[in-house]
Amino acid sequence: MVAGPRTAQPPMGSPDADRRWDVLLLALAAYVLTAVGRVHQLFAFLEPLHLVLACAAVAICCYLVDGSRVRRLWPALQDRTTRCVAGLTLWMALSVPGALWPGGAFQELVDEFGKIALMYLILLAGIRGFRDVERLGFTYLVAVGIYAAVVLNRFSVGEERWRLGALVYYDANDFATLAVMALPLGVYFMVRPRPLWRRLASAAAVICLAVTFIWAGSRGGFLALLAMGGFLLLRYRAIHIRWRILTAVLIGLVFAGTASDTYWEKMKTIVQPKDDYNLTEEEGRIQVWKRGLGYMAAHPLFGVGAGNFPAAEGTLSPFARASVLRGVKWSVSHNSYIQVGAELGVPGLILFIATLWSAFRALQGVQGRPTALGRGERSPPPAQLGQALTASLIGYLVGGFFLSLAYRDLLFVLVALAAGMRKAARLALPPPLPLSPLGHSAPPPHPASRLHGPAWPR
Repeated sequence: MVAGPRTAQPPMGSPDADRRWDVLLLALAAYVLTAVGRVHQLFAFLEPLHLVLACAAVAICCYLVDGSRVRRLWPALQDRTTRCVAGLTLWMALSVPGALWPGGAFQELVDEFGKIALMYLILLAGIRGFRDVERLGFTYLVAVGIYAAVVLNRFSVGEERWRLGALVYYDANDFATLAVMALPLGVYFMVRPRPLWRRLASAAAVICLAVTFIWAGSRGGFLALLAMGGFLLLRYRAIHIRWRILTAVLIGLVFAGTASDTYWEKMKTIVQPKDDYNLTEEEGRIQVWKRGLGYMAAHPLFGVGAGNFPAAEGTLSPFARASVLRGVKWSVSHNSYIQVGAELGVPGLILFIATLWSAFRALQGVQGRPTALGRGERSPPPAQLGQALTASLIGYLVGGFFLSLAYRDLLFVLVALAAGMRKAARLALPPPLPLSPLGHSAPPPHPASRLHGPAWPR
């Protein structure tokens, strides 16, 4: 019996491996829309569907039945960033038995971060090449842009008429940092020459993000914006320096025309604090940070347990013991690094910082890789996207210093994309040289060809 013709799959590293969307990538994009953009919570008719869990389950099932070599699990497990995420997950599990509230620590592991770590792995393993990183990055931008558009349409500023109050899932400070993390992706897709519809959609998202960011009125977000904008101004080589300066001036004009006098008065308190509760009150950030450092010093190995910082505030803090009769606020850490250090101890903090460092190193390696330039481009698309993702992570580094955002999808999706850029760069390398009949490698390519290296899939 003669076997019928079989459809050949593109070989690993083939430029055609990520040419089109497939079911797994669609499921991953839906996961980003729901886990980061919370679109199911923005529209009431979607909320009963539990779309985050459903999209994650579909993505996992699609991955399990996908047999392509480019999506093998073992290379993703060997990635340096994956090892850091796995170590952080393991250390969180080890913190459960000795936690102040073991049930809360177990819930944080199983219901929150464990799922995030698993989806990080599926995202990384599911990436077939640079196009897939672009698609998921654009989905991230669209997700945050939709959230911003709904906020502009549905919410209004508070009684003081200068900043947003309660939002859906995120508060105003959280969303300000998320907006800063998404803005560099908007810049990247606006600069890319095609397709036109994507450039227009990115411009609309950037406008919504900028206005909503101002409405949020977050001082930590403002500092994150300055750090992210400074990086793009100095290092985003996809745009000539003249246009970068002009863009910065235009954004400044938007701020000047949109932000109220109250907004700027509040931003001035960053350098000129005046009766700021964060400095004077026991429940302000400075005192909370000091107590968090104390919890880390008292529990240096496993911390007080994942998700147990509020429990430590309510039971261990000197402020709590002195306020037995009138009660005390079980406050969050208001700092991602103190959050991890207090809840998972010094080793947990080292693993968290190592995860971020590994993501930056992955993006730095992509930016430094010589690749062929497209027509009219100042730098190749992978380098441009690597710089944009670096700016996004810088926004998190600064914004996360003032917020408890350590175990959130908004960070680990970007970390997965950073690791995915390293994977895409590896897949774009040419295959090993064939051996000659005598057992020697074929002659190396002409030196001129090594100046540009392998061309990235377009």
